[in-house]
Amino acid sequence: MKKTRTDWILAVMNVLAWIVFIGCMVEAGGVLFGWVYSFWQPLAANDIFPHQDYHLLRDFSLAQFSVAVFLTAAVMLFAGYTAYLVILVLSRIKLSNPFTMDIALRLERISYFLVATWVVAMLKDIHSHWLEDRVPGLKVATFSGDFIITAGIVFVFAQIFKKGVELQTENELTV
Repeated sequence: MKKTRTDWILAVMNVLAWIVFIGCMVEAGGVLFGWVYSFWQPLAANDIFPHQDYHLLRDFSLAQFSVAVFLTAAVMLFAGYTAYLVILVLSRIKLSNPFTMDIALRLERISYFLVATWVVAMLKDIHSHWLEDRVPGLKVATFSGDFIITAGIVFVFAQIFKKGVELQTENELTV
């Protein structure tokens, strides 16, 4: 059977989702490893986040440094898990019958995790701005607020898929 253009697009999206998943997990692991390593080598705090002076934050407060690290790692872990959910959707969707409740529920779960990622990213940004006011010379990168827009779009698609399942079930009962 010849692959359609849509089959190719879904295959490419699956590969990209795997790349995002692996990248997020590696980045979260690197951040957490750097946090642990900074207990033995305090200057290693600079290597956790490129182009940021986290050694200033570590010198200011180990607790605030830890909060910043864990919030950053949490954003990466949530984003990675969301990519994993996308992988599950892409591996289970059948173009001959795309409207299944399993796919609709997975899409809905993706939207919820995107909202959770946005909440954690906003907490991290609030914490970062608070720290910048208290730690002289500290410059901290912030996350984008795009998670919430993406979550809304995915949630709408989940609802469309649920309606598609309803219509498909009705048609099967009618025939």
